Amino acid sequence: MLQTKDMLHKLSIWEDYIDMSDTHTSHNHLLSTSPLIQVEHLTHTVTARTQQTTLLNDITFRVPAKSLFAINGPSGSGKSTLLNMLAGIDQPIRGCVIFDGRELKAQSENALAHWRGRNVGIIFQFFQLIPTLTALENVLLALELGGGGGLRSKDWRGRAHVCLDTVEMGPFAHRLPAELSGGQQQRVAIARALANDPPVLIADEPTGNLDSITAHSIFKTMANLTRQEKTVIYVTHDPQLASLASARIDLLDGQIVHADGTTAIVTPLKEVHS
Repeated sequence: MLQTKDMLHKLSIWEDYIDMSDTHTSHNHLLSTSPLIQVEHLTHTVTARTQQTTLLNDITFRVPAKSLFAINGPSGSGKSTLLNMLAGIDQPIRGCVIFDGRELKAQSENALAHWRGRNVGIIFQFFQLIPTLTALENVLLALELGGGGGLRSKDWRGRAHVCLDTVEMGPFAHRLPAELSGGQQQRVAIARALANDPPVLIADEPTGNLDSITAHSIFKTMANLTRQEKTVIYVTHDPQLASLASARIDLLDGQIVHADGTTAIVTPLKEVHS
């Protein structure tokens, strides 16, 4: 739990993180933007022994293209489960995810893996860099596994350097993860996610393992990627961080209880536990 002084400092950092007129888009404009991702009546449950738990309960919403999109909610609300659905990692019990007009559920596992390598860059809370590879080699590995984003293999090294430069990590290209700070490792993780030039980046609590000042810098880097026509979807339990998004949904017990900057079916709070 953050102490009051730390929380106030954190809030002041978020408030000046970026020129909001550049990052935010009006609610009406977002509603008129064609959605890149459509989520239709998504439901997911898990069963342990005889106990069935509903993680997502009939949720419907849109992710506008080129938006900074937040999925907000407390622990256990279904955020990470939903993120896995958007990335095609997990499949729903009912409902579907439609990405740029194509339903993910209708594809095989191999097809989904191929699709994911070209269309989604994933940023993890704990970086997940290969410890024996340099920053440059971690990005190059993503290019090799993802097919190179349409580039010839001889151009991969140049692409990796461009990605590292984008996140201000060019001078550290030949350092191992252990030789980098937490913030620097997360920047390399963002560069890796950019490697195959995907239209969507998804991040699960991307600043949750960082101090507030470093978190501010990392979030600013992610937000600026929308200027490169990327759609950035991030999960957070921090309402203040969620408020910086151009569009957002708030989850509670697997249902959407608030939406802003997007279209969604919202369940009134009084009905969530009924």
